[in-house]
Amino acid sequence: MRIVSGTHKSRIIHVPKNLPVRPTTDIAKEAIFNVLVNNFDLQDVKVLDLFSGTGNIAYEFASRGAIGVTSIDTELRCVNFIRKTASEMGFEAILSFRSDAFRFLKNCEHTYDIIFCDPPYDLEGIETIPTAVYERKLLKEDGWLILEHSRDYDFSKYPGFLQQRKYGKVNFSIFASALTVE
Repeated sequence: MRIVSGTHKSRIIHVPKNLPVRPTTDIAKEAIFNVLVNNFDLQDVKVLDLFSGTGNIAYEFASRGAIGVTSIDTELRCVNFIRKTASEMGFEAILSFRSDAFRFLKNCEHTYDIIFCDPPYDLEGIETIPTAVYERKLLKEDGWLILEHSRDYDFSKYPGFLQQRKYGKVNFSIFASALTVE
């Protein structure tokens, strides 16, 4: 796993084998960040990284200058790895917390420019994430929700759906802020 761009470009991150994760592939990550840099100034964004796992996405945003990255995962080993790695790289913008992502969404009182979700592909309830984000108004105006998922899901009929991007077996559904859609 490597950081694609920014202050830590090409930095390799060695992930312990005992973490129960499926990181976004470097190819898919690079592709979705190419889409993001054409739509956002990543140096001015606040990001929520749900189901953060290794922190792969959080490090990429931090390397590109995000002003804040909140990283959420249920697995304590993942949270500790993210905290350790962020500290070693000097990524003060990353704050990592152990929490159930669904519970976090239900109780969150902050808004974000980008919410990136990479749940386990077989996780029950994936289809409820866009609705939860909209109901809580967690995206800032012109913000995006990016949901990584398997090909088994089709979110094209959901409110706010903008587009789907496919990179090999990785699918990203992108949703606009409810404020932008209204």
